[in-house]
Amino acid sequence: MPSIQKTAKGWRVQVFVKGSRDSATFRTKPEASAWGLQREAQLRELSEMTDAERYTLRDALARYADEVTPHKRGAAKERVRIDAMCRGEVGELLPLDVRLCDLAPDDFRPWRDKRVRQVETSTVLRDMGLLSSVLTTARREWRWIAENPLSDVRRPKAPDHREVIITPSQVRQMLRALAWHPGCRIASVRQAVAGAFLMALRSGMRAGEVAGLRWDRVHADYCQTPHKTGRTTASLRSVPLSRQALRVIEQMRGWDDVLVFGVAAPSLDAMFRKYRNRAGLSGFTFHDSRHTAATMLARRLDVMDLCKAFGWANPRQAMTYYNPSASDIAGRLARR
Repeated sequence: MPSIQKTAKGWRVQVFVKGSRDSATFRTKPEASAWGLQREAQLRELSEMTDAERYTLRDALARYADEVTPHKRGAAKERVRIDAMCRGEVGELLPLDVRLCDLAPDDFRPWRDKRVRQVETSTVLRDMGLLSSVLTTARREWRWIAENPLSDVRRPKAPDHREVIITPSQVRQMLRALAWHPGCRIASVRQAVAGAFLMALRSGMRAGEVAGLRWDRVHADYCQTPHKTGRTTASLRSVPLSRQALRVIEQMRGWDDVLVFGVAAPSLDAMFRKYRNRAGLSGFTFHDSRHTAATMLARRLDVMDLCKAFGWANPRQAMTYYNPSASDIAGRLARR
């Protein structure tokens, strides 16, 4: 039975059912009594429900954001994506308030079909991957559900990987736009961006790896950069450096005391796009320097050495980044 007491603010009612408590204050005792009986019945009903009956997809997303997302390297971006799913156009047609026990594959298909018409396929795949991870966690870790209903929903076909190689002519035009020339003294952020671009071309390092490279991790013929080894962990991987890459690093001395290139990854990408447009160029991004480096270095390294240099655990990744033209291969055949 509800416990009702007179207080200075009115009538306070408290209910307690199988470990769950709730309370409220009302102006009159009849109001407090009526609420107490109703709330007690609700708590009793909830106590008899399974987790799948009690929780919704929205509840699962909220718990995942609080307990799982903070331990990921991309936590900030994933939190934004989860928030977007719970409101606005991203979450439109998602069965957010459907009880987990009632979720079925058909509940997700209208949302998937609409998202495919709105955004890039890669974005839909990322969203579906996140939702699937949430539901899998609800199944494996929280024991809220017995199966993941999204596992039976067909995903859109993944887009073909990019096969963009930055040509020597484009490299020269970019360096001119960024005011870089061999031996120049680094005096501006755009020149630092040029150095980072050349470093990526010479080593195949990613934008984040180049931007985060510290002087204390530069050695005689290699450097060390944080390398993701799992969903939440990272270790240092060693990147071999050619003479050209070492010359770029030497040219950066005096620009920043801690970081070799002294520019954050988001700024690096934004500045690169800005000066690419100023140079009248298009069709390639900073990340395409990794494809370009892999294609150039593959002419001198075998597959295993290339994988070690680029930090690939699976040799098949080399086929994604190594993009020679048929003419390039024909030319090498002719020289043999």
